Amino acid sequence: MDWAAVLEAQRQYLRSGATLSFDFRRRQLEKLARLLRENESRINEALAADLGKSPFEAYASEIGFLSSEVGFALKHLASWMRPERVPSPITLFPAKSRILREPRGCVLIIATWNFPLQLSLGPWIGALAAGNCTILKPSELAPHASSLIADLLGASFPKELVAVATGGAETSQALLRLRFDHVLFTGSASVAREVAAAAAKTLTPLTLELGGKNPVIVDGDSDMALAARRIAWAKFMNAGQTCIAPDYVLVPERRKNELVFGIAANVTRFFGEDPRLSKDYGRIVSLRHLDRLYSYLEHGRVTFGGNRDRDELYLAPTLLEDAAPGSPPLEEEIFGPILPIVTYRELDKAIEVANRHPDPLALYVFSKRKDVQSRVLREVPSGGAAVNDLVMQFMNPRLPFGGRGTSGVGEYHGRFGFELFSHKRAVVQGSRLLDIPIRYPPYRGKLWWLKKLLR
Repeated sequence: MDWAAVLEAQRQYLRSGATLSFDFRRRQLEKLARLLRENESRINEALAADLGKSPFEAYASEIGFLSSEVGFALKHLASWMRPERVPSPITLFPAKSRILREPRGCVLIIATWNFPLQLSLGPWIGALAAGNCTILKPSELAPHASSLIADLLGASFPKELVAVATGGAETSQALLRLRFDHVLFTGSASVAREVAAAAAKTLTPLTLELGGKNPVIVDGDSDMALAARRIAWAKFMNAGQTCIAPDYVLVPERRKNELVFGIAANVTRFFGEDPRLSKDYGRIVSLRHLDRLYSYLEHGRVTFGGNRDRDELYLAPTLLEDAAPGSPPLEEEIFGPILPIVTYRELDKAIEVANRHPDPLALYVFSKRKDVQSRVLREVPSGGAAVNDLVMQFMNPRLPFGGRGTSGVGEYHGRFGFELFSHKRAVVQGSRLLDIPIRYPPYRGKLWWLKKLLR
């Protein structure tokens, strides 16, 4: 594919003004909503083939999530697009000031594989609502979903508006050599560095959605049954392959056994005695990732799970204790169904451990005490957070989703996605009726008045 030619065709389409009207954007969003609704069975099949996702999990985290995002954008699009009037200072009197939100232009979205539809189409909803043209690069590690995205969008939208680039790393590299008006990348920090280096050559603005070591700090007075149930659900959803999943748990020594037994009991309740047989438990995306995950088990004591099946790309929900500080499971983002349990005696120590991995994408704290909740939120920086829950901060379209520092730059979802892909253009409307002479030379005797005006 000649992506330079595709990009040029998109630029011509954008210059024609085709994407600027409310009616055009509304029709495209409605078309996407219809595609999701009418192709649910095909999407389920693709996600099951790539990741072993159940229909419930596929709907909750991908189809339904995207449908909700599209619906939210449709409901609020008119108000988002409306010019924003802002006050003008006395120095501009009697001028009027406003902010116009215009498309950034032609954007590139590079998605990852763990939620292949959501992380491809979710950012695109914001780009589409803001009137941009897009080249979308799904992950080759989810080939069935990637092929389906290309098929659905290719049959329903002109490639001048959105084109889907399938292929591997070489395709991404070729695209990054082109000059886009914005790039949004979701993936690992190591690949993000390569993306940032390539974008720097063309001075292309970037949004990076990465990951990190997301801690769960469980306070000694927590409702341990609730914490165990919600941790088990959030960690082992999508077989642990979720960027905002808990990566490790910090729990007081005196309540460690209670939490471990509670998590194990809930895993059995969710998936049965043998999760491999459960239709609700997913699979690891590739053999390389499975072997990487299994190697972590050498660095601690497996107290629950630990079974694998390489032919099925299966790794059981696993609890790992006694991992040494500095070992791979406590240093690297796990991104799989292994949950290290780390004990502490004082909250100071838990916060110290959490801060050894700066700027996680998500932070979780379980406590009945407001002072503990506030202290953890204040002293442990993160992209997002939840108190007495996990993952749900992602589900509110009125909240931004994004990281900070090593977990990412920029945010989207809901209005934040529209704003991300909009250029905020400052416009001052001058008056022809009054022309105050202080601005014009000669300036003798005018400095005193200027100082009064700018005070």
